[in-house]
Amino acid sequence: MKFILGTKGKMTTVFTEDGRSFAATVVVATPNIVTQIKTAEKEGYAAMQVGAGDTKEKRVNKAQFGHAKGKALQHFRELRPRAATRGGEVEAAFPEVGSVVDVSTFAVGDQVTVSAISKGKGFQGVIKRHGFHGGPRSHGQKHSERSPGSIGGSGGRAGGRVAKGMRMAGRMGSDRVSVRNLKVLQVLPETNELLISGAVPGRKGTLVEIRG
Repeated sequence: MKFILGTKGKMTTVFTEDGRSFAATVVVATPNIVTQIKTAEKEGYAAMQVGAGDTKEKRVNKAQFGHAKGKALQHFRELRPRAATRGGEVEAAFPEVGSVVDVSTFAVGDQVTVSAISKGKGFQGVIKRHGFHGGPRSHGQKHSERSPGSIGGSGGRAGGRVAKGMRMAGRMGSDRVSVRNLKVLQVLPETNELLISGAVPGRKGTLVEIRG
């Protein structure tokens, strides 16, 4: 499996040789370092851990600095193979500790899954958060165009209480979101950039995980 950590950049347009255009997101993925290989015998599951994001040594603690073999890395993430089974031979597919993973691992046309933390939108009402239609915009209505309506708390289907899972206003965003079946449109090793079709979660600078 292919895996790399990067940061979300700007969006752009990519034109193919046959004249078609695609909206694309630029992901800057500086070379990642394999920091640990977990096995079913020792940790109970098979996984590859990579580190990315160079930073100042004073900004990482001693345990983290030693775990990365003397490198100051900001982020660590694990990749489990799709067919990971206890006692299986899936560890053989992983590179060795200390190996470098860069954008050249991917090729144009690869289908990838991109995961990241979505933009936080704060406290939002039911129309923006859940897509409610709101009340009628007719005469006699006052300040109820965007109200949620009845929540069924007085002798309704829940027996005099608000049922669990009722869609109401609340905090929106800041969730881990995965977008599948995106396509790699361009690979630029000289600038450590991947151009991926469509939009990916998060704001500019968000840490993204790309799985092939």
